[in-house]
Amino acid sequence: MNKRVVITGIGGICGLGSCAADIWAAMCDGRSAIGVLSGPSLHDITARTGCAIRNLPQHEIERKQVLSMDRFSVLAVLAAREAVQQAGLTASDKNRYRLGATVGVGVCGWEAIEQDYRAMLLHGRKRTGAFTAPKVMPGAAAGHVSMDLGLRGPVYGITSACSSSNHAIASAVDQIRWGRADVMVAGGADAPLVWGVVKSWEAMRVLSPDTCRPFSANRQGAVLGEGAGMIVLESYDHARARGAEILAELAGAGLSADAFDIAAQTIEGPEAAIRACLADAGLVPEEVDYLNAHGTGTKPNDQIETAAIKRAFGDHAYRMSVSSTKSMHAHCLGASGALELIACVMAIRHGIVPPTANYDEPDPDCDLDVTPNVARERKVKVTLSNSFAFAGTNAVLAIKAA
Repeated sequence: MNKRVVITGIGGICGLGSCAADIWAAMCDGRSAIGVLSGPSLHDITARTGCAIRNLPQHEIERKQVLSMDRFSVLAVLAAREAVQQAGLTASDKNRYRLGATVGVGVCGWEAIEQDYRAMLLHGRKRTGAFTAPKVMPGAAAGHVSMDLGLRGPVYGITSACSSSNHAIASAVDQIRWGRADVMVAGGADAPLVWGVVKSWEAMRVLSPDTCRPFSANRQGAVLGEGAGMIVLESYDHARARGAEILAELAGAGLSADAFDIAAQTIEGPEAAIRACLADAGLVPEEVDYLNAHGTGTKPNDQIETAAIKRAFGDHAYRMSVSSTKSMHAHCLGASGALELIACVMAIRHGIVPPTANYDEPDPDCDLDVTPNVARERKVKVTLSNSFAFAGTNAVLAIKAA
């Protein structure tokens, strides 16, 4: 249980770019990829603001496998391939049963569901596609990552709405600490930009009509995006033994539940997750240099998260840097935490805090240093990443310099 867990590879794809380096460059520039959604599949929605991946990069996923994949699984495989390539890791007969994968998903395969429902209900088709059931399973992304990379250790999906990525990564850390695996490929993927999902969020009246402005007084709501982020986790001893470059250490995780409401948050739940994360990582609040906030751009979330940060960090809340990168890649639901973890790792490696883009007006209820609009140079040794979800499930990760 005392094994150190390190990060040796990162990969990502979202509206900001098709690899982790491009995503990070866009973040440093404060460049938002949020724009107008288009396409016939969105039909009559009025919430036309989102963050889409305009063009998928070329890939060589076997056609037989692609036929059984929904878009979220494709994104997961692309991000996982990048992370594993950077880690210099190859599955072989000697190690593949010690290599696993956990992938968090918020809404699973709605693209396939919607296509089938429309074909049957509107066009008279008598049955669904042959692969619809395996396409839409929340665990499908983890299964496809394992098949693509040859991983035969612990492999499973995790779904807890917007906290799915961080729960998947925390679970992967436990597999290594418990000795069930030497290496885990972990993260999240989601592709929610389909009519039914956007329509349901539209009905909740939480979507912004223009862009995402976390912590800004004139914020108008969240913006949905799609993407995937994956990291390679391994025990410190395993990474050293094979001569891998260690990018950072996944020092700890903190989990909690509000046990309050299916959609509304409490202050106490997020605060408890932050405190538990610090304790698990053996950190005190004053050691944290940068916190990547959940920061959705809705008024209640931003105010409650600010209050929770103040309670957990005390006076240090005003001395550390805070930002929400959702202002640039939008809320990718189950993928958000993993994309934000890329920001945390890169902040440590490059000494740059990515900004909260689109920030216009100070909010007295969100009065922390939210790094408005422009990235800031700062020595970053320790970061935290917050993820809070519907049903009050909270997951916070601590990352520190290797």
